[in-house]
Amino acid sequence: MKRIKKIDEWRELLEKSDEQPFLLFKSSMTSVSSLAAKKELDGLRTDLPIYIVITQVSKKLSAAIESDLGVPHEVPQLLILKGKRAIWQATHYQIKEQILLDAIKEYV
Repeated sequence: MKRIKKIDEWRELLEKSDEQPFLLFKSSMTSVSSLAAKKELDGLRTDLPIYIVITQVSKKLSAAIESDLGVPHEVPQLLILKGKRAIWQATHYQIKEQILLDAIKEYV
């Protein structure tokens, strides 16, 4: 899992999502549901790159993601990005390894 800290990093990844779909995890350092979601992601076996945004320290980045995608901000939130758009999302306790594997299989 690689952390994104800058808006230009985010926009570069978004542009490349035509060629390389990826997972984006928006997390909070103080949320129990974020911790539970991260544990689910830590066990995930996928070839897709996983990027994390820590919302408390990257508020402008988080706002840019919400604006660029047109997807309302939630924390925790997991998105599958492909073709410069969010094609799937889960929030809070919906972020489960098997649910994500099923979504990757169906949408990517």
